[in-house]
Amino acid sequence: MFREMRRCKQQISEEECVRILSREKRGALAVHGEDGYPYVIPINFYYDEQSNTLYFHGAKTGHKADAIRKNSKVCFTVWDSGTRRDGDWADYVTSVVVFGTADIVTDGEIVQEKLRAIGLKYYPTAEEVDIEIQKSLKNVQMLAVHIDHMTGKLVHEK
Repeated sequence: MFREMRRCKQQISEEECVRILSREKRGALAVHGEDGYPYVIPINFYYDEQSNTLYFHGAKTGHKADAIRKNSKVCFTVWDSGTRRDGDWADYVTSVVVFGTADIVTDGEIVQEKLRAIGLKYYPTAEEVDIEIQKSLKNVQMLAVHIDHMTGKLVHEK
């Protein structure tokens, strides 16, 4: 169903993909937008390794929410900032591409649990996370992307 990676010598392991998803803070979520145009949004996220699921939060209305309601198939890409090896001017960048199906999370306990997990990834203290959740909970929608396929690669930008 999914294509093999064309440049398979650059492919990284699933364990490395999981490491990138767990560590990096931002990525790009692609949905089927309006009038046949793709719609790609830079987004913060949380990866739950146990369930192999990505979680995002956002507004209950808008282009992203409407697009997901119409077609739940999405693509998500994340990449690291790269590293340089001694004596080399070009970076080595690792990226991960995920194909999956998005759902709106309706269970209030799971929404709060995942909001807290996202918050702890970005905020300096748990107290600040809890304050932000209390302020914004009623306006937030939680999305879960269940991963169907994932690949990653290491590219030398030379």
